[in-house]
Amino acid sequence: MADGQPDRSLRGRDLAGLGGMLAGAVVVGLVLGLLADHAAGTSPVWTLVGIFAGILAASVGFWIRVRSVLK
Repeated sequence: MADGQPDRSLRGRDLAGLGGMLAGAVVVGLVLGLLADHAAGTSPVWTLVGIFAGILAASVGFWIRVRSVLK
């Protein structure tokens, strides 16, 4: 850039990466929850826990990546 600062804006590939990270974290949480439910013989308990853990992990990861761009 002209003022010596690096360009820290989000580009299309960055946004696609964020979307992939969000979806991937939720899917991994879902799969781990399903596996835990199958192993424990429970119904939706661990699946729901896995989904919420995936959503939480995705939210934290999203926040960390976007915060680093906005600094």
